[in-house]
Amino acid sequence: MRRYEDLVAEAVAAPTEGWDFSWFEGRATEERPAWGYARSLAGRLAGAGAVLDVQTGGGEVLDGALGAAPRPPRLTVATEGWAPNAARATALLRPRGVAVVAVPEDAPLPFADAAFDLVTSRHPVTPRWAEIARVLRPGGGYFAQHVGPGSVFELVEYLLGPRSRASRRDRHPEDERAAAEAAGLAVVELRAQRLRMEFHDIGAVVHFLRKVVWMVPGFTVEAYEPRLRALHQRIETEGPFVAHSSRHLVDARKPGRPTGTGTDPSTEPFA
Repeated sequence: MRRYEDLVAEAVAAPTEGWDFSWFEGRATEERPAWGYARSLAGRLAGAGAVLDVQTGGGEVLDGALGAAPRPPRLTVATEGWAPNAARATALLRPRGVAVVAVPEDAPLPFADAAFDLVTSRHPVTPRWAEIARVLRPGGGYFAQHVGPGSVFELVEYLLGPRSRASRRDRHPEDERAAAEAAGLAVVELRAQRLRMEFHDIGAVVHFLRKVVWMVPGFTVEAYEPRLRALHQRIETEGPFVAHSSRHLVDARKPGRPTGTGTDPSTEPFA
């Protein structure tokens, strides 16, 4: 049995930038969605000419999909709002010819209208539907995996107490369908799934909360030490702490006849 202090110190020392979750191997698990987003994304990239990946994180998912695509797009651009992630994504994606643009999550996309025939995103903080629709060409598509409502709320409520009904509704896929349609997109597929997660030690809990910062805003070990120590004891005596993530797959289209894919040399997507 490892001491609480040692597990927590190890988790606090671990870097949090990027979306590489290999640190959790042997310490936490999460069931994967049935649709296989990264695999499906690789197929979509093969049929696209100009692609924008929004809120790319450290670029790991996009990098893997580009590597698996039978025919990569002629132009791929990514955005990221957190500076450490933007730097990591730039280093990872530059060898593939991908430009990473630093864009705050709540800012307009700095690209011209109808610049891309595919916009993608994995776990955007908040999808900005009007901007997505604006930068898509007629006939273009949005393909993404979103975090759904009440995701990992077993852990959130363990630390913060019961959440309101409104917070449990946040990110509901049907609400996102309505918002996408209000922006002028047609949702052609919307699939949702809840997935089992297991945390096998308190270090995994601490690292998760430091990495996924919106779960418990302002989280620090010091602020939640009594609850964390109690959870450590619970895991040691009862086994893994079980929670459930919520994910949904969104496949939407911008109405209209495609104007052609690829990157015309006379067209520059940056506004």
